[in-house]
Amino acid sequence: MRIYNSLTDKVEEFKPINEGKVTMYVCGPTVYNYVHIGNMRPVITFDMVYKYLKYLGYDVKYASNYTDINPKITKAAEALGMTEREVANKFIKAYEEDLKNYNCSNIDYRPRVINYLDDIFNFISKLIEKDYAYVVDGDVYFRVSKIKDYGILSNQSIEELISGSRVDIDEKKENPLDFALWRKTTEGETFTSPWGEGIPGWHTECVVMINKLFGDKIDIHAGGVDLKFPHHENEIAQSIALNNNYIANYWMHNGHININNVKMSKSLNNFILAKDFIKEHSANVIKLAFLSTNYRQPLNLTDKVFDEALIIDNKIKTVLKSANNELNIKNIHNIKEEKDSTFEEYMNDDFNTPNVITLLLSLVKDLNQEIRNKGNNILTLTNKILTITNILGLSYSMPEFTEKQKETYNNWIKAREDKDFALADTLREKLVKENIL
Repeated sequence: MRIYNSLTDKVEEFKPINEGKVTMYVCGPTVYNYVHIGNMRPVITFDMVYKYLKYLGYDVKYASNYTDINPKITKAAEALGMTEREVANKFIKAYEEDLKNYNCSNIDYRPRVINYLDDIFNFISKLIEKDYAYVVDGDVYFRVSKIKDYGILSNQSIEELISGSRVDIDEKKENPLDFALWRKTTEGETFTSPWGEGIPGWHTECVVMINKLFGDKIDIHAGGVDLKFPHHENEIAQSIALNNNYIANYWMHNGHININNVKMSKSLNNFILAKDFIKEHSANVIKLAFLSTNYRQPLNLTDKVFDEALIIDNKIKTVLKSANNELNIKNIHNIKEEKDSTFEEYMNDDFNTPNVITLLLSLVKDLNQEIRNKGNNILTLTNKILTITNILGLSYSMPEFTEKQKETYNNWIKAREDKDFALADTLREKLVKENIL
């Protein structure tokens, strides 16, 4: 399997640290509001990566965090008349409902920052001891100038990053790119540290949680491309300082999302909440819309994209219903994983999901033909389609008929053959109500 590695800017052969095992970490949400469908792109993308790695036989351990200490949460608490903990818990619960509704809840670890404060204190103290961090009036900053590889992920020098980025101007800093490991504050919920009251810096949290859960290095670190700088760059800097590594051997980033050619963002108010989208569409539709474009590329969501995804979803759903009917009547219930070499070839090519969807449509066409011809490959083709859709995170029902349903279905077929259209219509209506037709 070959994966594009943002760290090296190359497509590389995937070799895990420990044979047969994979550790992966995806940056999760700051829990101050509901997530929008743009926030769901990394969730859906890396859920698919996780499922494919499992399909290949790897023992995968997957973590995605909650940033539950943040000034945005304090601001939301003030607006909602709640405490920060109440806000964080409210939106964690809402997000986990989204994960469930989008069939993306296969996350082994969901660490919260508030449970790792002592580890964060120890981590920052070690950076200070090694002279990679300095304290100024209760704030603690990371000393970027000591990291000669700073900018490796962004593929830019320190000078280029200073001139081209939006860095905070702060006279306390030795260098404009130095970033806060600990922020002194008395606003909202604060915590007592060795340097006084405050809150942890965002860039430190993920490194600490990775180290605590997995050790000093993992196989895959992933997230949206907007996190590449400064967040992921700063994670790497801290890991170089303490562990002399880049945290992960493979860095993966999904592209951002546009709505009608405008980048989706809360600030532009052009977003669709994930919880609202699912009320109008199935999770399959948004997943097919996302997977129709390579995960690394920007994705422009339009009504046309969703309409095309809905058409594909309906084609898959319709043929699987027909196949399920045929299999039930023949008392065949051997639904199982079915390998497909072309599918693996596409997925092993940096998760080429556009080609996988083309393959799916080809298999749908073949299965339709097989059903019409009463062929012998209905089960094999059905299993191939279900194997692929399961890995893509798509959900389709293949219920086993009751004896009564089999009888009704057979009577419907006979009524059609006998041209008893009134009876056929009555039986068909019954089968539709039971989601068989």
